[in-house]
Amino acid sequence: MQRESQLQLPVYRAPRWLPGGHAQTIYPATLLWQRSLAYRRETWVTPDLDSIVVDWVDGRAGTPILVLFHGLEGGSRSHYATSLFQHFYPKGWRGVVPHFRSCGNVTNRLPRAYHAGDAAEIDWVLRRVRARHPDAPVYAVGVSLGGNALLKWLGEQGHAAGDVVTAAAAVCAPLDLAVCGAALDTGFNRRVYTRNFLRTLKRKMLAKLKISDNPFIDRDRVRSATTLREFDDLVTAPLHGYHGVDDYWARASSKPGLAGICIPTLVINARNDPFVPAGALPGDDDVSRWVTLLQPEEGGHVGFPSGPPPGKLDWLPTTLMRYFQFHAPDAR
Repeated sequence: MQRESQLQLPVYRAPRWLPGGHAQTIYPATLLWQRSLAYRRETWVTPDLDSIVVDWVDGRAGTPILVLFHGLEGGSRSHYATSLFQHFYPKGWRGVVPHFRSCGNVTNRLPRAYHAGDAAEIDWVLRRVRARHPDAPVYAVGVSLGGNALLKWLGEQGHAAGDVVTAAAAVCAPLDLAVCGAALDTGFNRRVYTRNFLRTLKRKMLAKLKISDNPFIDRDRVRSATTLREFDDLVTAPLHGYHGVDDYWARASSKPGLAGICIPTLVINARNDPFVPAGALPGDDDVSRWVTLLQPEEGGHVGFPSGPPPGKLDWLPTTLMRYFQFHAPDAR
């Protein structure tokens, strides 16, 4: 868009005391203390009679609503959720974190869980928020896995997405799941990040299998899985209608649909993200004119710390706020 050239987004500069993608990923997620937020929790029944939990940061009626779709095994207590709402709430915004099924410390009813290409779930959640708050502008942010699912929805919806949300952003989305899955199953990534993800993913699935056996899932193989590829092939793909992990990773990837996005969308990816190799990132020719690519050299995976020790997580919220305010209905 021609007007997009007038948008000035903050430049990200990584702190010298926290060098490299791994440090910029791990420190904000595990070691940087942030004040907890007070959420109001709701339980929503899904169209297929399952359930999810939804955490709200309330505010005045009519004020903008930020809908945050979390990453793999994340939720409303994740560091990025806390930093975003601590920034947006004092400026008069409301917020909501719809937890994917089985997240939010609540077990869902059905055998299915969640996955990176669940555009149908994104659609149902956003349209429910829109219907409940017809007088308020709605903005959507997806982080990591949630970012991929949001971009998938945006690409499939095209212009129709504008009936639901004003603008959107994806942060560190694994746009090419095959490339990102291979990266996470290799070396340090496998020993640290993938091992941590599988610890909770396997525990939740094995607990479900104790209650009701699924003939399509081998409990012993799930228990012994050590890679995301194994887990997605054994669990994620069959539970959600895919023909194995390769079919899942190919069909659920959002990168091929970026050219179909028709509302203002900011796609942020650090080029030193351990989860998302820089070679998998899209270029201008891969996206529609509605998409703004922001690819700083550093930042890690949903990290982007800044300032002197102990550091702050203000660059990402500031960047998202500026982008959304630029595309606010009264700014057009």
